[in-house]
Amino acid sequence: MEQTEETISMLDLMIRPAFCVKDGIIVRVNEAARKHMIDIQMPVAQMLLTGVQEYADFQDGCLYLTLSLSGLPCGASVTRMDGFDVFLLEEDDDRAELQSMALAAQELRKPLSSIMTVTDGLFPLAKSDMDPSMQDQVARINRGLFQMQRIICNMSDAYRYYQDTDAYQETRDIGAVLDEIFSNAAPLLRQISIDLHYTGLQESIFCLADEEKLERAVNNILSNAVKFMPADGTIEAKLTRRGQTLYLTVQDNGSGVLEALRSSVYTRFRREPSLEDSRFGIGLGMVLIRSAASAHGGTVLLDRTKDGLNRLTMTLSIRQNTESIVRTPTRTLHPDYAGERDHRLLELSEILPAELYK
Repeated sequence: MEQTEETISMLDLMIRPAFCVKDGIIVRVNEAARKHMIDIQMPVAQMLLTGVQEYADFQDGCLYLTLSLSGLPCGASVTRMDGFDVFLLEEDDDRAELQSMALAAQELRKPLSSIMTVTDGLFPLAKSDMDPSMQDQVARINRGLFQMQRIICNMSDAYRYYQDTDAYQETRDIGAVLDEIFSNAAPLLRQISIDLHYTGLQESIFCLADEEKLERAVNNILSNAVKFMPADGTIEAKLTRRGQTLYLTVQDNGSGVLEALRSSVYTRFRREPSLEDSRFGIGLGMVLIRSAASAHGGTVLLDRTKDGLNRLTMTLSIRQNTESIVRTPTRTLHPDYAGERDHRLLELSEILPAELYK
């Protein structure tokens, strides 16, 4: 009983908008959440924009879904503590912080672009007769530049993804899109002794999809998994369908995110600089993942299997374009975020060996 009271009282100490739910009914709201017109006795199911079924099935871990607050969408993470579901809401400061990162990225992109253009001329593709030590130095420089470009792209695009929920969506065979993303990543992960096994759908499903968001989300999921895995690890990924929802499940045998950090994993970019584990990076990978899920009417769940494996499940709603089943892609109007460089080598640059960047 005492522990239950502590959990409920903890909300009043939170600066972030939060509320507690018991048996589907809101039982406690902190002061920061009251500005969203949230009050006790409200049924939380009526507020869900995404994740109705996922929340109904929720047992453990940390679930990211979208609520409707005063008619506006708002992301929230859900964790279960002492029989209560604690909802932590996104707030205006999240938007402001991501916007500041985007402005900084805009200024950093200019000098980096100049450096990469110059190095393209100084270091052409390494030839077989080039001195091995020189080949190694060229590869290290190139990988470092790709890593810098990835960070800058994440800083810039996390804000853009946060703002836009349905930009550049086209009707595509979503199973084929994901098949290609995983098949492109598998041979690269084999270079670092990681086996990636992917099982796709046995049917074609044409629905609205944003290939860029999906590609970056999947590659960030894989990169995050590898950073916390032992050598010779295995990643199992599977795409399944239940009704009008697709479930992309990725599980691995790594150490994963500590349970104490789960509730903040979707907003790690807001943490104070510290000497903590460098594998967390600046925390924007999960922003891209959660934004991709939201853009496709879905959710993200981080938990562990009964066998103790780490598991991330991203859901995608099957939404179709009423105009036509397939239409001509329009992405040519949207510049390539990677500057026409290999997306795979860019997104996985944190985990791939330097030799792939010769």
